[in-house]
Amino acid sequence: MAKVISTLFISADGVAEIDPDWHFPYFDENMGRAVTEDYDTADVLLIGRETYDSFAGAWPGREAAGGEDAPFATQLGDMRKVVVSRQPLEFSWRNSELINGGLLDAVAALKADAGVRGILIPGSISVVQQLLAAGLVDELRLLVHPVAARKGRKLFDEGDAAYHLRLVTSEAFPTGVLRVIYAPSQAPAPDGYRNAG
Repeated sequence: MAKVISTLFISADGVAEIDPDWHFPYFDENMGRAVTEDYDTADVLLIGRETYDSFAGAWPGREAAGGEDAPFATQLGDMRKVVVSRQPLEFSWRNSELINGGLLDAVAALKADAGVRGILIPGSISVVQQLLAAGLVDELRLLVHPVAARKGRKLFDEGDAAYHLRLVTSEAFPTGVLRVIYAPSQAPAPDGYRNAG
């Protein structure tokens, strides 16, 4: 079954709505490597309308320009892109399609599709929030920036139940950025806490 992986740039106070002022000063070759590794896990991008508009407005032009971003831009163009939108769209970027049916059913079908290797969700906060609530996210890959953004949409919205996460791996970059990969887990047993002291 294909994994659903969410990858996000995020501030230390949980803001996942990127502001270039706090994001770009920390983007270096280590973060570039991490992003490349994340994209190499998947052959399907699942993205919201805003993320699609942002990507489609930038990456085809970078591919055509043939600069140092061109190979990555070509990789993105070649990937299947499933776009979550309530309105019909006209796609200008190759290999793009509108999600088929409701989000949860469509993602469950993608996960079960033997022809799909992996599903990556870059950004797309509202999509990730819905899939987290439904238990359909297999990994959260966060690049935590050493900055408190203090404004913007946070990844974790208000809700009744806590999300328990298991640390898969972590890495600290020289810039102070932490790469943290979490997978959903069960809540720890209550007596595990009592016995820890």
